[in-house]
Amino acid sequence: MEPDDEKLYQFSRDIAMQIAAMNPISISENDIPSDIIEREKNIYREQAIAEGKPEKVIDRIVEGKLKAFFSERVLLNQQFIKDNTKTVFEYKREVESKTGIDIKIVRFVRFKVGEE
Repeated sequence: MEPDDEKLYQFSRDIAMQIAAMNPISISENDIPSDIIEREKNIYREQAIAEGKPEKVIDRIVEGKLKAFFSERVLLNQQFIKDNTKTVFEYKREVESKTGIDIKIVRFVRFKVGEE
């Protein structure tokens, strides 16, 4: 195996392990359906109202919680499980830099034992 092939093979294994362990719902923020984003915003807004937060800070709270949601559920935004000092996006850029190859993650499928 060529050195670049080995790096790409390791990258693909690492991404598969990331997906299996962290259960992302999309590759990037742009891939998340707008209805899911709106649902999450409504949940965060209702939580802030229920906690008695002032109206003027609710939008900032919602945006902060949405950012946290993206970092937990969007593959490229997630902390890389093998090195939590970087995101999956940063790891991808690192491999691209080392190999000189533009890597595109187009889709993924995650299976869970006991589910159809």
